[in-house]
Amino acid sequence: MTAYVILVSGRGSNMQALLDAALPGRCAAVISNRAGAGGLAIAAARGIPAVVVDHRDYPDRETFDAALAAEIERHAPALVLLAGFMRILGTGFVERFAGRLLNIHPSLLPAFRGVDTHARALAAGVRIHGCSVHFVTAALDGGPLIAQAAVPVLVGDDAASLGVRVLAAEHRLYPQVARWFLEGRLRLDGEHVKLRGERPPADTLFVPPLD
Repeated sequence: MTAYVILVSGRGSNMQALLDAALPGRCAAVISNRAGAGGLAIAAARGIPAVVVDHRDYPDRETFDAALAAEIERHAPALVLLAGFMRILGTGFVERFAGRLLNIHPSLLPAFRGVDTHARALAAGVRIHGCSVHFVTAALDGGPLIAQAAVPVLVGDDAASLGVRVLAAEHRLYPQVARWFLEGRLRLDGEHVKLRGERPPADTLFVPPLD
C-alpha cells in the first residue's frame, strides 16, 4: 500500500481530517517539530508512529532540514503532507521532495501569503476568502496551485469566526487533493499541475486542466 507522511506543529485538525478520510494509502508516520503538538497524541492513539524532530535541537535550518528529511525518508513515503507545519523549509529540503510535497494554506493564494491570513483578509475588505492546496517550492506559499475552496466573508466576522469557516473548507479540500495524488491522478509536470480523471467537486474554486 502506498505510504504517506504527515508533518504537524500543533493540534493536527487537518491531519485528523486526512486520517478520517480513509485515503487509499497508509499513513506511515506523523512527524512534528514540537514535542507537545496535539497531533502526535492523535496519531499515537490510532497506532500511527508519532515522531518528534525538534528544531531546537539543531544549530541551524540546514541541519534541522537534513534530520527531518532523513526521518521522512526512513518511512519511504510517496507523498509528504504539511498539515499546519509551522517551519519554513529550505531549498535543499524542498528540492529533495519536489513533486511529492503538498501544503494547505488558509487563504486564496497568491493573496495573503504567510501568517495571520484571516485578520489580513478582513483588514483588506475582501468579500471572499478561503484556502489553497499547492505543491511546495522554495517560494513561501508560492508553489503551483492544485485546488482552492472559497468561503464568504460575512458582516460582523472577526478573524476567529472567519477562520472557523475556512478551516471547515480545509478539512474537505485537503483530503480530496491527497486522494487524487495517492490514486495516481495528480502530478506536477515542470511548473504545471496535471489532474487526470473525474471532474473535481463543485465547491472547488480552482483546479488544473484535466488530462
